Amino acid sequence: MKSLRRIIAAVTVGILAFRAVGSFLSWIEKQDDSNSDAWIDEDEFEEA
Repeated sequence: MKSLRRIIAAVTVGILAFRAVGSFLSWIEKQDDSNSDAWIDEDEFEEA
């Protein structure tokens, strides 16, 4: 019975970790899509 609980717990932790990584990568992808001027270098801004 203990081994069954441990297997279920390990599977649950694995699923939660997979979902967390997926949501983090989704958040990074959304950040890349947004137009942000925070990282523009001042020299590049003057040239444009």
